[in-house]
Amino acid sequence: MASEQHWQCISGCGACCRLDPALRQDAIDTLQPEQQQRYRELVGADGWCVHFDTGRRNCRIYEDRPDFCQVTNLLQLHGVGPLGSPQADSFAIACCQQQIRAEYGGRGKVMKRFMTATRAQR
Repeated sequence: MASEQHWQCISGCGACCRLDPALRQDAIDTLQPEQQQRYRELVGADGWCVHFDTGRRNCRIYEDRPDFCQVTNLLQLHGVGPLGSPQADSFAIACCQQQIRAEYGGRGKVMKRFMTATRAQR
């Protein structure tokens, strides 16, 4: 019997912290005007969030990160239901896969770790 997939963030990834507006316009368009302004303020010259430590691949303000950086709020913006529901888990997994594939490749270590984490039993 195959196990159901459940979304889970993995440490050492940060693919979602690549904020380059040229690559993320669809995501920006879902935000309110104030959020869009805050989003653009976070974009560094290299396209990564100014609070993302690219060497360690972690967020330096994780506990105080903007609401649009939190998966539960992302799901709400897209109207897919609460985290933990099959629809929300599927949506969040697809979003992460897309970002990970774009940043690190579809067959790399980060994708493998993410897929393993999402298959784990609750």
